Amino acid sequence: MTDHLVAFWNLENLFGPENHPHRIDWVKAQVASDLRGWTPQIYQTKLGQLTAIIRQMKGGAGPDILGVCEVEDDHVLTDLKTTLDAALPNRSYSVVHATADLGSRGIDTAFLYDTTLFSVDANLVFNHFVMRRTGTRDILQATFKRLTTGADLVVMANHWPSRFGGRGAEVSSGFRATAGETLSYWHSRIFEAAPLKNRTPVLALGDLNDDPWDRSVTINALATRERGDVERATSARFYNMTWEYMLTNATDLNGKARLLEGTLYFDKNGNLFDQIFANRPLLDKKTDSGFKAVTGTAQVIAFPEMVSHKSGEGPRRFGLPKGDVAKNVDLTGFSDHFPVGVTVRET
Repeated sequence: MTDHLVAFWNLENLFGPENHPHRIDWVKAQVASDLRGWTPQIYQTKLGQLTAIIRQMKGGAGPDILGVCEVEDDHVLTDLKTTLDAALPNRSYSVVHATADLGSRGIDTAFLYDTTLFSVDANLVFNHFVMRRTGTRDILQATFKRLTTGADLVVMANHWPSRFGGRGAEVSSGFRATAGETLSYWHSRIFEAAPLKNRTPVLALGDLNDDPWDRSVTINALATRERGDVERATSARFYNMTWEYMLTNATDLNGKARLLEGTLYFDKNGNLFDQIFANRPLLDKKTDSGFKAVTGTAQVIAFPEMVSHKSGEGPRRFGLPKGDVAKNVDLTGFSDHFPVGVTVRET
């Protein structure tokens, strides 16, 4: 049986350089001040820092499928792929991307996947918009077909609406409830349309900007910590594998032990916004679905160089210059989120 690492990482504002020729006008207007001083050299450093982490995943082999968010456009994704190609010559990554044109800042979701393992039919790639007055976030859905067996794995990369910089979890909760409903709706539609119907394995993962116990997750997305309930369910429900990594034992950049309490930290508190959902066909004992999520493998991916030595911080972020590179950018940082991942095994 073959194991695959499916991972997700919020790449923290992976924009092209300040004078990126492909930047569309409304994005330019939104982010111009944040990108003052974002030179091609700093942009390349950011790509190198991200690649240094991605290449270490799966014991140095890199992930088989990687969902990402906060990427500006296809051109930035191609640059990341090029950097990964040089670092992982045994991989042959390709990109799945459907732009969230209606977004307010040009931060999209996407996938990178190994074309020697999987194929993706462009007709089975969908971008589900989560609408709000100020723009949108998106849920990117793709079907990854295993080349050797023909088995399908549907993966949904999520980036749910933010908490307005921490000011308004309550004020903005309705937007994330809508995102949860959108995910749950399309989960049901997959069961209606896919060849295997309700035996279709679906993995949903991403930055939800809510914790596993919030109503947007438990009520709207139908993602629960009760695995048995999902294994017995006849409807489209998810087991939230995030409950398996409430705490993460890690080592910080100085070589000291750290107990991480989140995938990102805000105001010195950890949050588990980066989550992994698996549906019944990925969990139960039947083998007809082609893939199983391996129990106990859901994890926060936190290599020492990523981990701050400060107790009120988690990931070491890279940042944006905002006109002052020395103050606002850490060229040795990576992202304000840790990646998460899970092993999926062929049956």
